[in-house]
Amino acid sequence: MARLNLWRWGVLGLAALYFLLPLAASVVFTVDVPGQGITFDAYSQIVSAAGFTSGLLLSLELAAATIAVVLLLMVPAMVALRLGAPRLGPVVEVVCSLPLVVPPIAFVAGLSTILKWGPEHLSRTPLFQTFVAIQNPDFPVVLVLAYVVMALPFVYRALDAGLRAVDVRTLVEAARSCGAGWPQTLVRVVLPNLRGALLNASFLTLALVLGEYTVAQLLGFQPFAVWIVNVSGSQAQLSVAVSVLSLLLTWALLLVLAGLGGRRSAPRTVSQG
Repeated sequence: MARLNLWRWGVLGLAALYFLLPLAASVVFTVDVPGQGITFDAYSQIVSAAGFTSGLLLSLELAAATIAVVLLLMVPAMVALRLGAPRLGPVVEVVCSLPLVVPPIAFVAGLSTILKWGPEHLSRTPLFQTFVAIQNPDFPVVLVLAYVVMALPFVYRALDAGLRAVDVRTLVEAARSCGAGWPQTLVRVVLPNLRGALLNASFLTLALVLGEYTVAQLLGFQPFAVWIVNVSGSQAQLSVAVSVLSLLLTWALLLVLAGLGGRRSAPRTVSQG
């Protein structure tokens, strides 16, 4: 038993060194300025840096929209699949896993072709305004659509694990026998039992959107990840400082997610009618 505990602590120690050493080196790079000594100017300049606030807000808005869309699409579909057509599970799994097979560069190349093809062939139709609207730099809906596709593998895995841990059929039958409608059953019975899975799916999608660079850069938009890369050419210390803070923020969100997922929700009952 002592050897097993020693082995576990050794593995945890190596993992901690693997993650913490690069982080420590990044922090030293941002605060140790040759000729000036230790200074925190790189961190104090983050908020006032040009493009920081707009890029961060844009990424957060895109993340919120992506989470809402992908959950609205996947949760009812996964529940319906579990209840009505469980044999189609492998097919849906393969379809949702396709974004992992297609490289982002190929994906964005196809997307760019479609966006260029639209105005050329639909300039005299009402759809032309749709192509223009979804590419609005203030809030590029096209990025939300792209991120929804890219998040499908992670959201599917999280929801599938949550549904496997819950007897959805029994819950739905009990709710329906009490007179609950399908929307009420989904919102008041199924979703509370999938809180952990929903939080996992939301966090994975948030991490994906905040860190995605290829699609946004090639389509010509500047969310947070693209801003970090662009500013690194002229202000290396500032970009590394922002990256460190982003990593710490992501870890904080992960801890919050773990805390929320560990809490048990209060028992819920299904009202008549």
